[in-house]
Amino acid sequence: MHDPSTAPDDGPGTLFGLDALTPGPPAAAAAAGGPLFRDSSTARRLLPVREIHAEPAAAASPRGRQILARFPDARVVEVDSHWRVPGLHGNEGNVERWVRIKGETLVLGERKTLTTRPNGRSADWIAPGASNGCAMACAYCYVPRRKGYANPVTVFTNIDRIIAHLGRHIARQGPKPEPNQCDPEAWVYDVGENGDCSVDALICDNTADLVHAFRQWPTAKASFATKFVNPDLLALDPRGRTRIRFSVMPPDDSRLLDVRTSPVAERIAAAGDFLDAGYEVHFNLSPVVVRPGWEEAWAGLLRHLDDVLPDRVKRQAAAEVITLTHNRELHEVNLGWHPRAEEVLWRPELQQAKRSENGALNVRYRNSVKAGAVERLRALVAAHAPWLRVRYAF
Repeated sequence: MHDPSTAPDDGPGTLFGLDALTPGPPAAAAAAGGPLFRDSSTARRLLPVREIHAEPAAAASPRGRQILARFPDARVVEVDSHWRVPGLHGNEGNVERWVRIKGETLVLGERKTLTTRPNGRSADWIAPGASNGCAMACAYCYVPRRKGYANPVTVFTNIDRIIAHLGRHIARQGPKPEPNQCDPEAWVYDVGENGDCSVDALICDNTADLVHAFRQWPTAKASFATKFVNPDLLALDPRGRTRIRFSVMPPDDSRLLDVRTSPVAERIAAAGDFLDAGYEVHFNLSPVVVRPGWEEAWAGLLRHLDDVLPDRVKRQAAAEVITLTHNRELHEVNLGWHPRAEEVLWRPELQQAKRSENGALNVRYRNSVKAGAVERLRALVAAHAPWLRVRYAF
């Protein structure tokens, strides 16, 4: 049977435009002369944008103009499609500039097809994201697999249409009929499947607009995972309608694999501040990388969580456990810029092929290895952080 909830929703009608959203606290802070983190030297080091590839309609939109004004010294290059940028996508020579491109290059486009997909694991629904790609450079990230030799942030500037689509979708669902492992009461929408909303908030107000939209929808909740601590998000007043999931892993693994991210200890330390600011705070134990000493490393991380997190965070926290999925094409790319990462990510003796939903040929741990790793990590959680409810593990 055709499910209207998953049909593309590209209609021009909107429940409200950007001008109807409550003005965001970052704008208020700027008007009052308060400094924003996204204007700090730390943020500028992460995103020293020098080149912006933009579809004409995206550049001319209100959000596009905001971004261009934010990076006035960047060279703007007109492109026909954000998926086909000459010299960027498909250029094998870019592997050597993998990390540099992530910080110095932005792409502006419009999301043409608006589809919300069912999920049932991390969230009830996967929303059409407001970005694709990331300024960070995690060696295991699945997003670059489609882009070919470069994965800078692509910002979708038609955020008003994305939010209007979500409003219509949420209205069609009505109240959630019964609890599930995603949430006992609200429909949960993952709004950051292919990017990091905390980093996106350094570029423009897309993340702020999403947070503000969800706080007026009583039957729904936004959710996104992040590896970056952006204090500007503390001012957005989500009123419990946005779940932030801090992705954590043992610090030694993170230093090797989570390139350009916030240190794991900083992500954990931020949990109390984000809870106090009105977010629901969960954790992603992700990815679980099977390598010599991995169990001891994860036990140490869980003990750290137990030691430093305040009780108010523990009482509402839950976690997702995600074992590593890798990809042969990404493996080849990584060999060109970060071969040390592949010493732990590429383990053919432990891995098997897996065909993903989009048809890509990935590799994951063999069934017995994966099942054993999930069981062992659950046992470690029970032993060292028994308050941490595991919502799902795979």
